[in-house]
Amino acid sequence: MLDSLVKDKSVPAKKNLTHYLTKIARLGGYLARANDPPPGNTVMWRGVSRLIDIELGFLMGTKFVGN
Repeated sequence: MLDSLVKDKSVPAKKNLTHYLTKIARLGGYLARANDPPPGNTVMWRGVSRLIDIELGFLMGTKFVGN
């Protein structure tokens, strides 16, 4: 689900934990520019809570629609 929500800016050589942590941080507002410092706690918290909200919305939608 995370791969479909946050598109890659460039094709990564391999997808590792850092790659997905950056995607979660981008959900929280991190811009991921070349000279930006690593994402902090607040940005990661916002990204994780947004991802959880999206997942809950998806699960509730499938439950109520019946698909």
